[in-house]
Amino acid sequence: MAAPQTTETPSQGAAAPAGSLGRALFWPLAAAGLGMTLIYHSIGSPADDKPPAPPAAAASPSAAATSKATPSASPSLPRSVPTRLRIPAIAVDAPFTPLSIGASGRLDAPPPNDKNLVGWFKDGVTPGERGASIVAGHVDTTTGPAVFLQLRFLKPGATVDITRADGTVASFAVDTVETFSKADFPDKKVYADTPDAQLRLITCGGNYDRKVKDYEDNVVVFAHLDSVKKG
Repeated sequence: MAAPQTTETPSQGAAAPAGSLGRALFWPLAAAGLGMTLIYHSIGSPADDKPPAPPAAAASPSAAATSKATPSASPSLPRSVPTRLRIPAIAVDAPFTPLSIGASGRLDAPPPNDKNLVGWFKDGVTPGERGASIVAGHVDTTTGPAVFLQLRFLKPGATVDITRADGTVASFAVDTVETFSKADFPDKKVYADTPDAQLRLITCGGNYDRKVKDYEDNVVVFAHLDSVKKG
């Protein structure tokens, strides 16, 4: 279910440095060229702001892969759902929950009462498959700082390990960590189809706007599949 509406400001929001905390999020999803548009909004967003769900072709896990005429030489894996995320550099060790499009037409957020939980868009590619796999997490919940509090501090070369249900561990190497304004979010750069296995880790960042009850930016980690091992 999507996060409930609230009028509270984020915990520590008044004293925290800009971008250090976020609030439970709403994530609308819409088609964007060959990729997907997944724009993050706080729980204070207007209730009538409901972008449509993506077309079936855009949401299908295999659609992007089957459209490629020439396979990539980069490593990739068959489909298998993720079960755990580990990022040693920022002490992340969290289980996954699948995220889907809710009745509102938005991608449901991870439960706001669990500070150590990440979600993945279950109708997209799984981590390790060819394409850009989407993983989202809160930086703050109603109970305090959450799983992606320090995501913005990751550096290029850092390792992101995702354990999958088939027993494999897909190890991703961070390429860049970028911050984008929600008002000018580069949908194609973040969500466009890729010929190799890539990963996007997304959370809120930037200044908190008390008037609209939303953070102004998104922090996005771009990473590529570097190696595969048995769990």
